Amino acid sequence: MPEHKPAEPFLRAVYLLLGLFFTAVAFVGIFLPVLPTVPFLILAAAFFARSSERLETWLMRHRHFGPMLQDWRARGAIPLRGKVMAFCGSALGLGLFLGLRHPPLWQTGVVAAVMITGIAYVFTRPTA
Repeated sequence: MPEHKPAEPFLRAVYLLLGLFFTAVAFVGIFLPVLPTVPFLILAAAFFARSSERLETWLMRHRHFGPMLQDWRARGAIPLRGKVMAFCGSALGLGLFLGLRHPPLWQTGVVAAVMITGIAYVFTRPTA
């Protein structure tokens, strides 16, 4: 299953730490509606592919996340539920940003543009 393994032990350690970090962030995202889960798991799987075959295999075979990661790896596909959650999370995040901060118009525009770009990317991927 590994895509590539660097020969240098230092890089493997860095990739392993990044994989563990993104896995932890993804699990936090399970409980926070404005923090996505699957994009961080995709990153974690990519870093594990370069550092730990055992952790990559665990993630790719996980009963909840494995099918989504396999669809992404095989076809770049995102489940419809994931697309809807991404949209709702972005809308909620933008609403909180506006409601809690009362930012200037230019900041609102920047944040909205970033969110719209992300949502456009998600909705242009194949649906799993």
